Amino acid sequence: MPAMGKLLADIRKGREDRALYLAGILPYLFALGCARAWVTLAVAAPALALPAPFDLHDVFDYAMALASIVVAVAARRLVPLNATGAVRAVSAGAMAAASLALIAAGEAAFPGGAAAVLAVVGAALGGIGFGLFLVLWAEVLSCISLIRIFLYTTASQLAAVVFVFFCDGLDGLRVACAMVALPVAAVLCLRAAFQALPAADRPSPVMPRLTYPWKIFVLLALYSFAYGLRQHQLAAGAGMHSSASTALIMAVLFASAYFFSARFNVGALYRSPLVLIVCGFLLVPVEGFLGTAASSYLISMSYSLVGIIVALLLYDISKRLGVTVVVFAAIKGAEQVFVIWGKDVAETMGALGLAAGAQDTVIAVAVVAMMLAATLILLSERELASKWGVRILDIGGLVEKTPEEERREAHVAELAERFRLTPRETEILHLIAQGKNGPAIRGELFIAEGTFKAHTSHIYEKCGVPNRRALVALLGADGPGGRL
Repeated sequence: MPAMGKLLADIRKGREDRALYLAGILPYLFALGCARAWVTLAVAAPALALPAPFDLHDVFDYAMALASIVVAVAARRLVPLNATGAVRAVSAGAMAAASLALIAAGEAAFPGGAAAVLAVVGAALGGIGFGLFLVLWAEVLSCISLIRIFLYTTASQLAAVVFVFFCDGLDGLRVACAMVALPVAAVLCLRAAFQALPAADRPSPVMPRLTYPWKIFVLLALYSFAYGLRQHQLAAGAGMHSSASTALIMAVLFASAYFFSARFNVGALYRSPLVLIVCGFLLVPVEGFLGTAASSYLISMSYSLVGIIVALLLYDISKRLGVTVVVFAAIKGAEQVFVIWGKDVAETMGALGLAAGAQDTVIAVAVVAMMLAATLILLSERELASKWGVRILDIGGLVEKTPEEERREAHVAELAERFRLTPRETEILHLIAQGKNGPAIRGELFIAEGTFKAHTSHIYEKCGVPNRRALVALLGADGPGGRL
């Protein structure tokens, strides 16, 4: 019976811990979910029939890359991006204006040449707005723990697939309403997520000099190029946007991290995209016998997976080195052009008259060789740790703090705000909540005994308690404590 009681208690505690990880997820879920659904409806899998002299998705991606480059260059003057709301307003305005332009271009009564111009302008505005949204999103997301970053990102991308599913098949008026409402809702939800952050956790305006993790960016560029080689030949349901393949990989990742957070191994995950993309391209030459679904899903899932992993590594570096993630996110967004260039290479090979089977074989061999070479050159986990501070590949898991520690810190923050403690008093209260005694706290904060006693006296007075024992009871903290 005691063993059964302990098992039930562990299950209950695990359920509470998982609930803590998802606390506050809704604004994040709807922010990225609405934005990605909008991209799918606007350009990735357009819900409107749009006239254009060339691929509007390419226009969108080039505009997004341009906006990302501008942010990366001007980051020192712009960060924190979410502090004033100006960049959010530009992002929302550009995406909403893009929707209106695309809707107008899709009107049958609109003159043909002007409609094409409107469609191109709409795609360009959309790329600028979405590029700005992604760096805004990254800045807000960088303020939470890595386990939450992973769960919120995967859940948001899964939500985007659901949103697109319910928008699919709507009539023209309802599609137009969705295309205008989704980007506005995305930015409003992002604003709500930022405002819900404690003041101490919000992005810092300081941007120290740093060495860029170029190997991570080269790795993403290679995967983007390889994906581009097959983008226009993917089977139905496959793709990097809100597709069935995205839903599948995101559902698996979310469930793995949510139910097995303590044993979730990022190091193993880091190596898995290579297996998927190599298997996918090896299946390309035999698609005539097996069909295109297997190769298409493997290639799409590998690209979605590497995007998540690269983002996670960049967030880890940002946290370890104390630098803003905005520049990293902007460079990552600009690398979308490699998808276009991969597609252009595939189209050029086709224009040269190379037979389809021979072209598939050449591309498959080239990609497999490129990825294996990249494994040897770029995937040195030791160098990522020593040069750029990546730690999650060494420790394996995503949980930086236990749920008990997070609950304790949240309680201390709530008390500090309620009783209007100063930053130094709040710092001391955090250490007392951890069970540290007076000498340990003085040594950690490098303060004199008299200064420490003055601070603790003020804490007692503001909190309305007579001594440490009563303060610890107020905190609900357990631990050795010791004497003050």
